[in-house]
Amino acid sequence: MSMTIMGHLEELRKRLFRMVIAVGIITFVILGFHLTSFVYNGIHLYYPTFSPFDNMAAQLTNSMKHHLLPPYVQLIQTAPGQAFFAQFYVAVLVGIAVGMPVIVREFMGFLAPALDRKEIRIIKSMTLPAVGLFVAGCIFSYVVVTPYILTFLYKYGQSAGLLTFLNIVDFITFVLQFMLAFGISFQLPLIMYAVTASGMVDEKFWRRNIKWAVIGIVILGAAITPDGSGVTMWFVAGPLIGLYLIGMFLSERRAKQIGTLKS
Repeated sequence: MSMTIMGHLEELRKRLFRMVIAVGIITFVILGFHLTSFVYNGIHLYYPTFSPFDNMAAQLTNSMKHHLLPPYVQLIQTAPGQAFFAQFYVAVLVGIAVGMPVIVREFMGFLAPALDRKEIRIIKSMTLPAVGLFVAGCIFSYVVVTPYILTFLYKYGQSAGLLTFLNIVDFITFVLQFMLAFGISFQLPLIMYAVTASGMVDEKFWRRNIKWAVIGIVILGAAITPDGSGVTMWFVAGPLIGLYLIGMFLSERRAKQIGTLKS
């Protein structure tokens, strides 16, 4: 039985509400509790203790400062509440990452009535890989891309003998921007595979349009990187081109496997 427009909107509202609740609970835990370490049989373990000021978001912020910023750059707070908002942004990102299974499940549940069994089966098989790729993209940005971009950009100030300060909110939004961008962009191979598997395009579509894809990716890399040198954009464009090639390979491989089974 088909639903009315109001019925679809009500279903969307309920599923969005469940997503927000899941992310909100995790965000509250990150903002309200501190991870305290202890040693058990020579193994470092952690347990949460209530501490709204020295919380897990503050611990993560300190970790970002030590791992991502060059030692000659100092983080500062220039207005009341900036440290809180920075920690809030961190907590929300962690909430989205940890709550990704709920987000994917609710999104799939909303789309399911419009899909056939084949499409539902394809999407369900990609739930865990999608979560894994999102986390992998965030880790790749945190470990590889962001430290090199920050070091590269701030070397100009160091070479000029400048004392460099960075606002905490600007720092956190810069880091989270790249983590979210890479977490989402790492879904590219799965999207390409799903589109091909559903029959919307054939497997040769990606190879035929690789030139335009590379141009689009380079433009995107230039748009989201903070400088105009043309160097840092390759920290973004390079991995995305690699992901496009992986998606193209997976789509063509699947088509060959299906062709082999039919012959």
